[in-house]
Amino acid sequence: MPRFLPPVSRRTLLATAGAVPLGAALAACGGGADSGDQAPTGPVSQADIDKAMSTPTELTFWTWVPDIQQEVDLFLKKYPAIKVKVVNAGRGTEQYTKLRTALKAGTGAPDVVQIEYQYIPTFTITNDLLDLRPYGAEALKDRFVDWAWGQVSGKNGEVWAIPQDTGPMGMLYRQDIFDKHGIEVPKTWDEFAAASRKLHAADPNTYLTCLSANEAGAWHGLLWQAGGAPYAVSGASDISLKVNDEAAKKLARYWGGLAKEGVIGTEPNFTDAWFNALNRGKYATWLTAAWGPVFLAGSAKSTSGKWRAAPLPQWDASKPTSGNWGGSTSAVIKTTKNAIVAAEFAKFVNSDPESAKLFATEQFFFPATKALLADPSYVGDAPAFYGGQQVNQVFADINSTINLGFQWPPFLDRAVTDWTETVGKSLADKTDTVVALDQWQTRLTTFAKSQGFTVQAS
Repeated sequence: MPRFLPPVSRRTLLATAGAVPLGAALAACGGGADSGDQAPTGPVSQADIDKAMSTPTELTFWTWVPDIQQEVDLFLKKYPAIKVKVVNAGRGTEQYTKLRTALKAGTGAPDVVQIEYQYIPTFTITNDLLDLRPYGAEALKDRFVDWAWGQVSGKNGEVWAIPQDTGPMGMLYRQDIFDKHGIEVPKTWDEFAAASRKLHAADPNTYLTCLSANEAGAWHGLLWQAGGAPYAVSGASDISLKVNDEAAKKLARYWGGLAKEGVIGTEPNFTDAWFNALNRGKYATWLTAAWGPVFLAGSAKSTSGKWRAAPLPQWDASKPTSGNWGGSTSAVIKTTKNAIVAAEFAKFVNSDPESAKLFATEQFFFPATKALLADPSYVGDAPAFYGGQQVNQVFADINSTINLGFQWPPFLDRAVTDWTETVGKSLADKTDTVVALDQWQTRLTTFAKSQGFTVQAS
């Protein structure tokens, strides 16, 4: 079994869900310093690229990825005139807060920064990310899975970042518990609900799963799978908010109903109690992302050999689909004085085959490149923790079923906070989750209007 990230680091790294005031970020719209290079009116020539890459230059790169110097060194080997200062400015929300502060102040921002997919709109709406099209980024499109490329693309074709890793959602399950209670792997959500009732009736101390009341990331991934379209931004000030649309209500009726029945758990995840629950078999499945298998292997060692992987159950078994939870990108900040070098770095570190493979085999990120997802040495890995199952292949197959059109809001921090205090709370309290959806919609709409958005509601 390869080494893995410590549980707390993995949680913070891939499932950040903090609550930070957005007023400062939205107030910064247009407030950053001008870029040191005027935005090119057309493609940058290869001669200009060659000149920039052979001119002594130092970049500052903000990232929370452990041991990323290995990937950076590959870039430095190819371009010895360039230096890269790697800075860990905090993980997830902590970094974003520092970045917003630097952008508003007009000083101290990095050249290149790691940004999760769901936070890209937070920085594009304030005009802080460099469109990478003039620097040849579009030529990389076919190297990455389609839905991930869609997450970094703007409505007018802009390329705001280069994908680094992804988190397609699937189901990890305890084969031994399923066998003991005669449970087949659920192919549909109706089968999953029936199995939840059957298992808990047979053993009141065991639940089929836990939908944690503190985890908006999982909810968004499941909403993505269900066909929800909670957010859509058009222009600088128009937004569609439909967090309580019919797809969301279907989800709320389903999970709220199971929570009310008491046949699923809702305890907070990534806590000591939750880790202990996984180790002692309180939960027979974990609905998670492609980073989950490595995480679980490190945090539930006593259950080695008992787990397997499968796609999520389906709302329509004839049309397999899934959602995504997690993953990040490399973006170039518009204030950079070295746009060409910064763009080349963002492109290289994520698309170079050797660098991309290091992310998959050293940091254990799930790949965003099509080549790795078709590499037999990667998808053919058969860890003993999963009984020799080729788990990477399972998630690689799931990747091809993810809907391309899911969008994120420019104020995700607020959306997460409001979800936790409405929908999440309803799951924990076993109250009406559909009503809680409407509360979430109302709170988000009020907030968006207070920030100057014109809101189209459901």
